[in-house]
Amino acid sequence: MLLIKNGRVIDPSSKTDARLDLLIDKGKIAKLAPSISAADALSLDAVGCIVAPGFIDLHCHLREPGGEISETIESGTQAAARGGFTAVCCMPNTQPVNDNASVTRSIMERAASVSPVHVWPIGAASKESKGEQLAEIAAMQQAGAVAVSDDGKPIASARLLRQVMDYCGPLGLPVIDHCEDSSLAAGGVMREGPRSVRLGLKGMPAAAESICTGRDVEVALLSGARLHIAHMSTRGSLEHVRSAKRRGLAVTCEVTPHHFTLIDEDVQYDSHFKMNPPLASREDRDALIEGLADGTVNAIATDHAPHHPASKDVEFDRAPFGILGFETAIALALGELVHTKRISLMRMVELFTTGPAHVLGKNGNSRALAEGSPADITLFSLDREWTYRAADSPSRSRNTPFDGRKFRGGPEATIVAGKVVYRV
Repeated sequence: MLLIKNGRVIDPSSKTDARLDLLIDKGKIAKLAPSISAADALSLDAVGCIVAPGFIDLHCHLREPGGEISETIESGTQAAARGGFTAVCCMPNTQPVNDNASVTRSIMERAASVSPVHVWPIGAASKESKGEQLAEIAAMQQAGAVAVSDDGKPIASARLLRQVMDYCGPLGLPVIDHCEDSSLAAGGVMREGPRSVRLGLKGMPAAAESICTGRDVEVALLSGARLHIAHMSTRGSLEHVRSAKRRGLAVTCEVTPHHFTLIDEDVQYDSHFKMNPPLASREDRDALIEGLADGTVNAIATDHAPHHPASKDVEFDRAPFGILGFETAIALALGELVHTKRISLMRMVELFTTGPAHVLGKNGNSRALAEGSPADITLFSLDREWTYRAADSPSRSRNTPFDGRKFRGGPEATIVAGKVVYRV
């Protein structure tokens, strides 16, 4: 048994915000009360900590199989546990692509043997993510896939997207899309604008994302299936999603910490600032924060994208897109959103818990701090000062613009199925 004492429990599913103790037994929450005594339980003092339902990351890259030089399921999920995540959804752009049940099962089996957190694979929407034929979607779902996506590239055409959505609708699977009009974005390495001109770097117009988002919303209207917009970065995309929600469509979206923290003006000749979608304008960043505050945005997701240091240590144009995200997500959300009073603490927790659970269809008591629920729990502080050092990460990669950044507040402990898998 494990007894968590003296913590401030915040649970968006029940709107709880109270000083409570939690008793965990056999991987589940056995009791929740203002004061609990259990002489035979291991005690964890959570004084000064927020005790929340386990955080879920809707969007990450674990690179295994095929990209183990950059990350493995073991190293990536260790970093996720350090970041306060109890469950992560890994994208299918592995080698081979996760487009069939065999690959999905291998990921699930590997995670079961080495991962400290839950791993929920996302299957490819099309075979080899080439945008030509449907992947083995139903078989992947049976093997453990929780959604489909061709992430790294958009689903190739409106016709294919409709086929995918028509197929996934009866299965209850969300379709996740990386929205990018490739004809507009081709060759771009950062957001098009005054900063890209000054740096002499080819830019991607913001419209490349919002045009594709608009296409996806219209196809969602045709199919009625569930659509989720990945790593949204522009005001135009936000407005498409906002409009879709007003029309009652099953459209959701996520925003990454780097997109609500950094802007295109921060980009330097440093590939740690190269990501896709690229860092956007100040106006777009402010719009995303408005969407996080008003409920348009459903989740904060990291888009944790590790790359071997050698692959990033090249000219900006030649470097791959992507940065690490697990270990700085909570601290960035606190620093940029909560401490600045842009959103409430309850809303922040919602964006990491019930929000992503809703996107995946994992609702109800299974994601709540309630008696009988699985004991997946995230503890974090609001005020502890610390410095993020990429060299200390269990990740195999170091590609982050936040190395050396000082933070106020962050992960304190991660509990999965009643077991403490990380503690500061």
